[in-house]
Amino acid sequence: MIGIDWGTTSFRAFRLAPDGTIRDRRASQRGIVNVPDGRFSDTLREEIGPWLAAGEDRVLLSGMIGSRQGWLEAPYLPIPAAPADVAAALTDVPFDWARVKLVPGLNGTDAAGVAEVMRGEETQIFGIPSLLAAGGIACLPGTHSKWVRVEDGRIAGFTTHMTGEVYGAVRGHTILGRTMRDGPANGASFEAGVRRSADPGGLLHHIFGVRAQTLVGALAETDAGAYLSGILIGHEIRAAMPAGAVVHVIGAPELTKLYAGAIATCGGYAERQDGDAAAAGLALIGDLAMWD
Repeated sequence: MIGIDWGTTSFRAFRLAPDGTIRDRRASQRGIVNVPDGRFSDTLREEIGPWLAAGEDRVLLSGMIGSRQGWLEAPYLPIPAAPADVAAALTDVPFDWARVKLVPGLNGTDAAGVAEVMRGEETQIFGIPSLLAAGGIACLPGTHSKWVRVEDGRIAGFTTHMTGEVYGAVRGHTILGRTMRDGPANGASFEAGVRRSADPGGLLHHIFGVRAQTLVGALAETDAGAYLSGILIGHEIRAAMPAGAVVHVIGAPELTKLYAGAIATCGGYAERQDGDAAAAGLALIGDLAMWD
């Protein structure tokens, strides 16, 4: 089987053996926003053509490729949801060279009853066997970070935090960016920002302090970006993490390392997980699916 994590800006494909191990992989920047004129079928064939020629005839897609802006919108599946529930709700995609199915996204509500949605993160959650078996809390950091609660082998709840996107917007489109220069993403300034997130005053006040600290010489311009990042990530963690929780952090190594340090500063305990969780989740869902 071929499993594909097809997101907004990136494309990752895995050629999977029957036992779920990765036989081969491909990656490109051909996310859904980089596919011209909706040519998703052509793009898929160009990316995995050699594997199809070698006899692979089952393709499972997850991520934003199943969104309204993607190839075909796969309806959201309500939580709680287990891997078997997701496998039973796959959407067939017309494709001349193989059987292609889409993993549905999940939807639910937060504690106040406001809608929540995810696409792609559910597949990564299902790729962590220990989390499915014992339950717990997972964090998937990124542009829109997800905090997910797993109970009884099912995704039982989740919240979304626009941390990465807000960082980019603040740095690129506000006056704060004028006093920021490239510098290290981690280190003392990042940790100071995480600690600052615990102070009174709230997020908006703390963000302006990045500029004020720079203007009075208390913060170097090369450290301002890390300080801002620490403030934003700190507020995210303090809002989402139960006190003293063990958090499974899933994602790219450099990002999980950053979050693990911040989680510890905020009083939690981080367990960094394999970046190939998406492949493992796709393998599990594909094994449970009905292909004929």
